[in-house]
Amino acid sequence: MLIILSVGGSILAKELSPDSFKGYAEALKELAKEHEIVIVTGGGASARDYINVARSTGANEVECDYIGIDITRLNAKLLISALGDAAYPEPPKDYKEAQEKLSSGKILVMGGVIPGQTTDAVAAILTEYLGANLLVIATAVDGVYSADPRKDPDAVKYATMTAKELVNTVMTTEMKAGSKSPVDPLAAKIIERCNIETIVMDGSNPQDVLKVIRDESGKTDKKAVYLGTRIIN
Repeated sequence: MLIILSVGGSILAKELSPDSFKGYAEALKELAKEHEIVIVTGGGASARDYINVARSTGANEVECDYIGIDITRLNAKLLISALGDAAYPEPPKDYKEAQEKLSSGKILVMGGVIPGQTTDAVAAILTEYLGANLLVIATAVDGVYSADPRKDPDAVKYATMTAKELVNTVMTTEMKAGSKSPVDPLAAKIIERCNIETIVMDGSNPQDVLKVIRDESGKTDKKAVYLGTRIIN
């Protein structure tokens, strides 16, 4: 399978710990024995901090987006460093370059691409562009809820939902640089438009990501899928 994995900066670079990058590198190396993999890294808290400072000093939203993109690419480079020879040495800067470098046989790691697109949206577009089999969005929550579970104790987690239901659920998310949501509205619309098989899950433990992807490829007993929300069409 060709798998696109979007890893939120909120889990990969939460405390900018080398152990986090090394842990993901180990899991990705295991996956690469069985599948082709492209990872899109988010910016996380560091990106939001830089964006907030930029916004406060007068930067517009496009300028803030570019700053966020730079941080996502720094996180990509840190993951590449942890992967060593298993990874392509530079983050592709756009979709065409990612397609070209896929033939290298190495794990590809990239960050943001253009203003107005979160890394989840980049991952969704990349899934369509490369004709990938599966999109996994590894974020800081364990799936998609009816409301923000950190603010609403009555929020209900969806085990499965349609792409249209996903769009309706996340459509209230504010589209600004650095905004937080399990899946942003643009990514949700792309998932709906392209009928992309998607799982949204807590990616805090990279071994859980490994379990879910192995589950989807038929190598486990289907229990791991409950670690997240499956998006069906």
